[in-house]
Amino acid sequence: MTARHSVDTRTTKRRRAWRPLAMATTGGAVLVMMGVGVWASLSATVSNVDPQQVSTGTLKLTMTPNGAGFSQSISNLAPGDVTNRYVDVANTGTLDGQALTLAVTGTGSTALITDAIRGLAVTVTECVDGTWTSTTGVCSGTASALVSNKPVSAFGTATSLVSGAINAGEARKLQVSVKLPNQDETTVNGVQPANTIQGLSTQLTFAFAETQRAAVTSNS
Repeated sequence: MTARHSVDTRTTKRRRAWRPLAMATTGGAVLVMMGVGVWASLSATVSNVDPQQVSTGTLKLTMTPNGAGFSQSISNLAPGDVTNRYVDVANTGTLDGQALTLAVTGTGSTALITDAIRGLAVTVTECVDGTWTSTTGVCSGTASALVSNKPVSAFGTATSLVSGAINAGEARKLQVSVKLPNQDETTVNGVQPANTIQGLSTQLTFAFAETQRAAVTSNS
């Protein structure tokens, strides 16, 4: 082997030894460059300068007596008697309402509130485009019956009075009549018959309700 051949062999071996290192270094540089490309990004944001104001409405139902209202007791009823009470039921919220209903519940003597034939009955009449005179029962507008002679026992579920709108600020002028239906009883030698309606008492609660108007979608 000549001296030149020996030198060439050593040089070749050194070049081969450096190739993996050079490739690794080059690959690392590529990975670093790729990494920079992956993680670097641009972003932008925007928001309204003037805050968007949002508020919610209210749905309120209030009842105002016209005359005695429900606070005055009804006493000494006889079969066929009718007692009228007058109330204004108003939507005093900011939202329009709809579907005015009435539920009537009672405590006390069960015969007056559970007997559909002999127990108490309720009639509700509205004075449209006018008001009631509570002392005379006269409507200055048009009297419109909403519920007629319905037994208290049938008011276990809410009864519809007005299916349409009850606009914000609107008041319904109502006459609520309580009647003891006509019926026959005979008291013999001071003894009242079984299941008598005489000498009984009950406490009635009239609960009016409405729901909100239909939901709307608005654009501006």
